[in-house]
Amino acid sequence: MRTNKSHLFIAILCACLMVISFAIPVFAQETDPTPDSPTPILLSESNSTRALAVNPRKSRGLNATKAVSQAFSVGKKSKVVLYLTNLDLLPDEGANAFRVYAQDEKGTQFQLRVESIDQITKGQDGIFALTVTIYDDLGYWGQPAAAGDVLINVTWRGLTSNRVRLGLGKIGGGIKDDADAVPTPVGAKPAVKGNEPTPNYVGYRQSGDRIRFLEQATFGPTTELDSRIRRIGLRTWLAEQFEAGYPSVRYPEVPAQPTVAPLLCNGSSNAASTPPDPVDEPINCFRDSYSQYLPQNWFFQEAFYGNAQLKHRVSWALAQIWVTSGVDIQQSSHIVNYHMILSNNAFGNWRTLMKEMTLSPTMGEYLNMNTSTRNSPNENYAREVLQLFNIGLFMLNQDGTVQVDGTGTPIPSYDQNTVNNFTKVLTGWANCNVPASCPNATLGIQNYKDPMWLNTGANHDITAKTLFSYAGSTATTNIAACTGCTGTALVNYANTSLDKALDNVFNHPNVPPFVSKLLIQQLVTGNPTPAYVQRVANVFANNGSNVRGDLKAVVRAILLDPEARGNTKTDANYGKLREPVLLTTNLMRQFGVKSADGLANSDGYINPQSANMGQSVFRTPTVFNYYPPDYLVPGTTVLAPEFAIMTTGTSVQRANFVNQMVYGRIAVSALAPFGTSINLAEMQALATADATGNRLLDALNFKLMHNTMPTAMRTSILTAVAAATTPLAKTQAAIYLIATSSQYQVQR
Repeated sequence: MRTNKSHLFIAILCACLMVISFAIPVFAQETDPTPDSPTPILLSESNSTRALAVNPRKSRGLNATKAVSQAFSVGKKSKVVLYLTNLDLLPDEGANAFRVYAQDEKGTQFQLRVESIDQITKGQDGIFALTVTIYDDLGYWGQPAAAGDVLINVTWRGLTSNRVRLGLGKIGGGIKDDADAVPTPVGAKPAVKGNEPTPNYVGYRQSGDRIRFLEQATFGPTTELDSRIRRIGLRTWLAEQFEAGYPSVRYPEVPAQPTVAPLLCNGSSNAASTPPDPVDEPINCFRDSYSQYLPQNWFFQEAFYGNAQLKHRVSWALAQIWVTSGVDIQQSSHIVNYHMILSNNAFGNWRTLMKEMTLSPTMGEYLNMNTSTRNSPNENYAREVLQLFNIGLFMLNQDGTVQVDGTGTPIPSYDQNTVNNFTKVLTGWANCNVPASCPNATLGIQNYKDPMWLNTGANHDITAKTLFSYAGSTATTNIAACTGCTGTALVNYANTSLDKALDNVFNHPNVPPFVSKLLIQQLVTGNPTPAYVQRVANVFANNGSNVRGDLKAVVRAILLDPEARGNTKTDANYGKLREPVLLTTNLMRQFGVKSADGLANSDGYINPQSANMGQSVFRTPTVFNYYPPDYLVPGTTVLAPEFAIMTTGTSVQRANFVNQMVYGRIAVSALAPFGTSINLAEMQALATADATGNRLLDALNFKLMHNTMPTAMRTSILTAVAAATTPLAKTQAAIYLIATSSQYQVQR
């Protein structure tokens, strides 16, 4: 990969974090299965920062690394063995857990190919040989400009090693060592403090991992949640969340209306200026029935105040995989029932979610399955249920990496003929609009509550279908024709065919890595290592009790994985840009979000702020979500989906949002009957007690940055705080500068 350091995206993504360590007692009573991982150390010569490195064709062990002052060639067949220590690998953890980066004299960064890792068993305990191909996938290297020393570092589980020198093409050049670089010969102690193995417990008094966990598993940490996890630990909290009642704020009761909005709706004007009654008794029919106003307000109220935070967060992640949109379907009632399917299955089984979403009238309307017939088939849903929702375009390994043929070309997972066959299976279903047969049907009103149905089945294709064929599965590959089928026999044939087709997709080998990676990206990091994906995919394939698709087990595996856990992550490419919804909710929950006057709860009318930043809730611009999961930071191989909506305009809007909430509020209006504000009293008290601002920054460092604020950043903010003349002004300046910084905007 190649990186331009001046690029805005990279400046944010590569924000350097400094670890601040605390000597802290243990409070939680349960053990944590994933304590802090140690920081890897790249070994160097004893008197320099030049890497211990050998050509693998000339040496098999560490003892052959004495003559390391040599230059290594660059190319697809050029390899080098580097030496690592201070690792604690899982039994099956291998090369796909590591990434190697090199930076040249111009500041350009490249990602090299990791081939293997082997523990040295003779002579040196705890030392690993990491074999790397000296070639990046963008093909930049090999040019003369690349000749000379580069700085090499290794990342593992979101942690980065020290950087050591390696000569490519020649020894020397103008690149300078890092300011804190020291030789790390065999026997070196950890060069980075704060990530050494810690006691096997969670709930440390000031553990940054608690805050990190809550950023991943909820819509933002709160003091109360932090205290609870400190007392009971992560596993017990997860167990509570899996059983928590949902929703805490009841779903909006959206009035059902005809598909096309009339000039008069239930006798009331649909003019936007019509003053609304309280939110639970709306009279503005057009606004409440033909926009996403009520569902959006409910969504943010649930995010702010709901007790079942994990279910709400996972449901939001699923909504960005199984996408529908209010852009295309204006009736807000469709979103409520669609979201119920997501939340009901958030901790259920993926196969059940597949079936319910396939028969969802919302999905049927959005991707045209409700009008797909044997004589006029529509392939939209058949294509997306494969490409976007379950399998992807190319065959995958269990770790999510793409399979290639002998020429290095990705192997397609399906072709047009496959789509055609699945399209035939999915014909004949329509919205359930017959009152005598559909519990929630009303004449003239689109029914978004009951699943789609076949009625007589006359529109279902009864010809033979050929599905996926893959090794190791007992799923049906071929569905025979149903010649002459009519009536009940035809309906039974269609329903049975649907189940066979969904089983066929569900058991496809791509589903575990494809879905697992998407969920990891939504909850933890946009650029997970293949090893992380593989560990979660293994749980998706088998939860330990021979159950495939157990989402409760998958979510637990994602959140407790060693790549997710730890007090801090120092890999510059780890984490995810806070998407607008999460930037909004995290900041507000951290400071006790309330109504504009601070006396009641917010009404949840926050979506305009999120929409200005590029993410309008329940209104994705296309079926590809707000941003594609395979979006790469330009000029690199770093996956960073949310950066696809990070533009000059949305960057300004992000700062404007923070400014509005820190220095003002969302005022009461016709659309915001209670308004919204945050409470700065606690932080203001610290600024009052300590005019230097140090206590204030200590608290904000923990609350917002889980104790990772770099020294230079703290110094700059402290200067601004000192210049402010009142405790409130000091508080506002500190929060604004932190919340708009690249270090905060990237969730690590």
